[in-house]
Amino acid sequence: MLEDVYKTIEKPSKETLFKEKGSKFFGYAFPVLSEEEVKEHLEELRKKHHAARHFCYAYQLGIENIKFRANDDGEPNNSAGLPIYGQIQSFEVTNILIVSVRYFGGTKLGVGGLISAYKTSAQISLEAADILEKTINIYYKLTFEYDMMNAVQRVIKEKSIEITNQKLEMNCEYIISIRKKDAQAIYTIFDTLYKVAIKEVE
Repeated sequence: MLEDVYKTIEKPSKETLFKEKGSKFFGYAFPVLSEEEVKEHLEELRKKHHAARHFCYAYQLGIENIKFRANDDGEPNNSAGLPIYGQIQSFEVTNILIVSVRYFGGTKLGVGGLISAYKTSAQISLEAADILEKTINIYYKLTFEYDMMNAVQRVIKEKSIEITNQKLEMNCEYIISIRKKDAQAIYTIFDTLYKVAIKEVE
């Protein structure tokens, strides 16, 4: 079975708060598509929580080529970023940034306590987020003359294909979006249609 679905969030979660022995952990989940966006969210949180000590986070980008990073931001090694990243993996989400902002409450939690607190903070952030399942889609450009419009439209209707963009000028141009698992079959149908050119677009 060709796996062509993934889980992500489309809007930031509500701020969550987890308390442990006086320390406060504010948790956030953000949808992100680039490291640039990760930096922007971290900067905003640093302004918002200027008195906080630690901004620990983990993110994962990509659907088929995964890129991730976990950051302890001054906490003992692997006591914050990795437990947060572990929750991203356990919820099976991608294109996401989870940040846990810690205000120190005077009592040290020890490495075990920190791991547990950051894990819980990440977990409640993810529980507060709307996680959606999306399909991995391939986009094709169709180019054809007006006399082929009916034939093309018939396939589009039969196969419930989504047209994401169209240009109707001297000839017709459609950008269509196809679920990855159906892409090869749909490509073949259009490729064998007389006078219809199809090519994959990024």
